[in-house]
Amino acid sequence: MSSPKLSDPIVRQSIDTIRLLAADAVEKANSGHPGTPMEAAPIAYLLYMRHLKHNPANPEWAGRDRFILSCGHASTLIYSMLHLTGYDLSLDDIKNFRQFGSKTAGHPEFGHVPGVETTTGPLGQGVAVAVGMAMGGQYLEQQVDAELFDYRTWVICSDGDLMEGVSAEAASMAGHLQLGQLNYIYLDNKITIEGDTSIAFTEDVGSRYLAYGWHVERVEGENLAEIDAAMARAKQDPRPSIIIARTHIGIGAPNKQDTPGAHGAPLGSDELALTKQAYGRDPKATFVVPAEVAEHMSTCKTQGEELEQQWQKQFEAKKSTPKVASWLEVSQGELPSGWATELPVFTPEDGAKATRQASGAAINGLAAKMPFLIGGSADLAPSNNTEIKGAGSWLPGQSARNIHYGIREHAMGSIMNGFCHTPGLIPFAGTFFVFADYMRPAIRMAALMGLAPIYVMTHDSIGLGEDGPTHQPVEHLASLRAMPNLTVIRPADANETCEAWKAAIANRQGPTMLVLSRQGLPTVDRNKFAPVAGLQQGAYVLSPEVGELQMILIASGSEVQHAMAAQEALQADGVGTRVVSMPSWELFAAQDAEYQEQVLPAACTKRVAMEAGSTFGWERYVGFEGVAIGMDEFGASAPANELMEHFGFTVENLIATAKQLLD
Repeated sequence: MSSPKLSDPIVRQSIDTIRLLAADAVEKANSGHPGTPMEAAPIAYLLYMRHLKHNPANPEWAGRDRFILSCGHASTLIYSMLHLTGYDLSLDDIKNFRQFGSKTAGHPEFGHVPGVETTTGPLGQGVAVAVGMAMGGQYLEQQVDAELFDYRTWVICSDGDLMEGVSAEAASMAGHLQLGQLNYIYLDNKITIEGDTSIAFTEDVGSRYLAYGWHVERVEGENLAEIDAAMARAKQDPRPSIIIARTHIGIGAPNKQDTPGAHGAPLGSDELALTKQAYGRDPKATFVVPAEVAEHMSTCKTQGEELEQQWQKQFEAKKSTPKVASWLEVSQGELPSGWATELPVFTPEDGAKATRQASGAAINGLAAKMPFLIGGSADLAPSNNTEIKGAGSWLPGQSARNIHYGIREHAMGSIMNGFCHTPGLIPFAGTFFVFADYMRPAIRMAALMGLAPIYVMTHDSIGLGEDGPTHQPVEHLASLRAMPNLTVIRPADANETCEAWKAAIANRQGPTMLVLSRQGLPTVDRNKFAPVAGLQQGAYVLSPEVGELQMILIASGSEVQHAMAAQEALQADGVGTRVVSMPSWELFAAQDAEYQEQVLPAACTKRVAMEAGSTFGWERYVGFEGVAIGMDEFGASAPANELMEHFGFTVENLIATAKQLLD
């Protein structure tokens, strides 16, 4: 991009304006972090004005570079940049920082502000999501079109980002995969909230990233020429790059620069006035954008429109080619025609089948029709059944549909979120259900942003057997059901599993978690019992009662078979018993009251639920007169059948509990 010389006064005037807008916003809100936006202003200026390929008039242009402010507490930095460079963010929005209903939340939120690529705030998530964005860009570049998708992912990050463990996993994977389109700029300011970083963080960050296989540069944070040249070199290096910038938090604040006092609280009116004096500004004036700065920085808009027009010409020439046309369809939110037609259908004659096995068959049926369905596993593909047959492996420098995350669940979850920010891609990934704990921060971020990754969680209960309580998820169903906007589905058999995949693919408003068995489960005969499409409602009457309804048995997953057998015995004793398969609380809660009443009529208060997990929450479905059979303790190491019997997940216990309730 053309721009004035770095020595021209307008450049420093613009940088100072960025700094003081950020400090004024925090001061007015009486809340926030002024110091980091102030130190990072030169870097942000150079990035937006000289290196970032972007168009403020169209923040979602597919060919743009991506920028993530991983240290989301420095949100007034990105708000100042978006306003000054011409995005749809007004000065009044900045003045309304951290107020209810404002675009300018305390941490940048995806979907709330044009130009914010992902929600950041939990440190480490931004740098890890960036790896997924860079991988997504590499996939589109190599599998769709190299000219259209040669974009770059830039990140500004902090000490906190690099201390969090997820960043280590993500950086290790990025170096291994040689993601040359990924660039971090690390604000090495030596300050955290508790004091100098030396009290907790003394490693050589540059050496660590060299060991990961990254290109490493060191610059002074106020030396524009050094930073600019380092950014240019980073764009030329085939490795991912980290530029370590020695910066000064709260720079220009006479009494708070280089102290924790510039970190997590406003500078204070007196200190802010002194800071403005140090920058040659009126100490009493607030939210000042000099006309010459506004004119200078608005050139981003003209340059961005030109860049997008050039890209659009290339796109028009290529949009009818098969790969680009296929990508265009899914990037606009449409699923390919006939996308579910290759899903398998199972019969009882197929024998007992673990739902993880059925899931593997479903993945390959879907992949045949959905070329942008990509996935992998945390070194557990043979157990999770996540491999897309014949699709190749993602290796250093070469993308493919099968991703080998290694034993990196923390990063896997975040990288999936990066994929979800890549137009057209639908990512899935697998691990053992118990290790959802490692992914929880990323799962929560996906739910918060309305992203739609698909989690394949196998070995769903004590039914995994001898691996013991460390690997047996007990509380996980309850805790994950508590997360807003996450759809959890625990299917009862192979066909419910395929139907669950249909629900997951169709859900583009939030993440879906498929919770699958290790052990084989019988396939329900759909010629005798309810159609499997009932799963789409979250709960359905799998087997109705004969005669007057006296008892409802509710179950999910591997326990549905016990409910079916118990129903047969109870009805033989004259007890009108209904079996409800309830694979998803969230899908059921989304149904209208009339449907919910049809499935679980209020008049029938005798109810027993059985699920091999915590009973927490089941009271909403069994009521005060019902019973939930579950486990509110940890499991043990033993064969699965012995564990199920010991903890009461048997037909006999279900029958006995129901009869006791009736008595």
